[in-house]
Amino acid sequence: MRTSSYTIYVDLPDNSQEMLLVHGYSGAYDRVSRKVATYLRSLEARRPPRPLYGSWTSEPALEGGEAEKPSDTTLEVLRRRGYLTELSEEEEEALLARMATKIHQQKVASMPSYVIMPTYNCNLRCAYCFQDHMRTNPKYQHLLRTIKPEMVDRIIQAMPKIEGRHGIAADKTPPRSILFFGGEPLLAVNLPIIRYMVDKFLELGPANFAAVSNATELEAYGDLIAPDRIASIQVTLDGPPDEHDRRRIYADGSGSWEKIRRNVTWALEKGVSISVRLNIDRNNIDQMPGVAEAIHGEGWHEHPKFSAYTAPIQPVGDPESRRTTMNSYELDQALSAMRAMDPKVKVLGRPDDTIRNHAHRLFLNGNGTSSLPPVRESFCSAHVGMYIFDAFGDIYTCWERTGDPNIRLGYIAEDGEVHIEEIHEKLWRSRTVASNPVCRKCRYNMHCGGGCAVLAEGKTGKYHMNFCDAYASRFRASVAEAYRAYTAGEELEVHADRVCDQ
Repeated sequence: MRTSSYTIYVDLPDNSQEMLLVHGYSGAYDRVSRKVATYLRSLEARRPPRPLYGSWTSEPALEGGEAEKPSDTTLEVLRRRGYLTELSEEEEEALLARMATKIHQQKVASMPSYVIMPTYNCNLRCAYCFQDHMRTNPKYQHLLRTIKPEMVDRIIQAMPKIEGRHGIAADKTPPRSILFFGGEPLLAVNLPIIRYMVDKFLELGPANFAAVSNATELEAYGDLIAPDRIASIQVTLDGPPDEHDRRRIYADGSGSWEKIRRNVTWALEKGVSISVRLNIDRNNIDQMPGVAEAIHGEGWHEHPKFSAYTAPIQPVGDPESRRTTMNSYELDQALSAMRAMDPKVKVLGRPDDTIRNHAHRLFLNGNGTSSLPPVRESFCSAHVGMYIFDAFGDIYTCWERTGDPNIRLGYIAEDGEVHIEEIHEKLWRSRTVASNPVCRKCRYNMHCGGGCAVLAEGKTGKYHMNFCDAYASRFRASVAEAYRAYTAGEELEVHADRVCDQ
């Protein structure tokens, strides 16, 4: 018997006698004495591979001395829960890969989700936008067209064919998930085509609509912003009013806060869900208490359908951006300190709230398997079944890779036929923790899903590599915090799901 390569050790706050064990693929969570944890560590075949040990993380220290063998009863529990195994390292890694591949195949054989990009155009000029070159470089002006009704008809004609590729029978289609994205999808000039799309998609069958919008022209959409139409909107703020107006600006340099403020209030009063995303770097992190104050001042936090969450701005490659950005763990820790100083900051969701909430629910429900965290054998819908259509009929699988036909997933021909580029489909849809030589050895793999493919490609040159974003430290700190809240009988703040974690 040896210790499973996928055993995670978590220090428990204010508890020097015990540790929490988490098993990567069995989903088990168990509190054990540090003597038991030390014994398990003594049976690990070798030092865990990178990235478990790296510049961004270290495993919790365990007491020294000779490891004491637990009782036979305890050993049997450890074996049954997955912490001890008779499999060799190679055999267990192969088992993990088979599990991840099977789970992924099951997810691929489910209803796809759709993203419609009515235009790449936008009325704002945010410096960090990955599409900014389309609006500022004349070479890309041809991309700024708005989708035509005939293209919408082609997309609608293509949807049942795409669903058939995923094994969805035409007579058993569940409600479709439609997300409007851009550019800025909800520009006032886009109202006629957005209305056309909503009506046409509903003719095809039941559908749920959402949008990622800067909310500057939301008021133009009247009855389309409603619980039975566009029912959920993600809006970005970059700080309190003054800071936001320096960062999210119009082409003439003026700020957008006041327009957004009015429209967020209007949309909440219409009964739709508003999720505010806060893009954070070192230049505006200190402004987050001001954002929380502004949210409280508007009374948004009192609306049951309002939530706000934070996300780190990722470096774009130049040295300056790398100096000003932070990873998710650094952001999470900074927000934790701010919450301790100012309770109002609790209105802002932290990057790892999902980890905390899953662990907290599991502690509340005991160690049974009924409330295990969801497995993440892949990072996001780009690797499962997300289809992004632009105004040209081109199909992409990740919105941060839209606008370049050389890397598109495929396209819709004039006759409505769907043409998929096999090389790009394989590149995106096969990315799992099993396809990544680093991830398949990592004990956190089925919790993090390997990280963002675009960020991994930017860092390593390969999509099928890991982007860890300090995940090991984030996971242990989040689970420990959830345990602290559980033992203290406290509730954790629950924030709405995010459209995209990156």
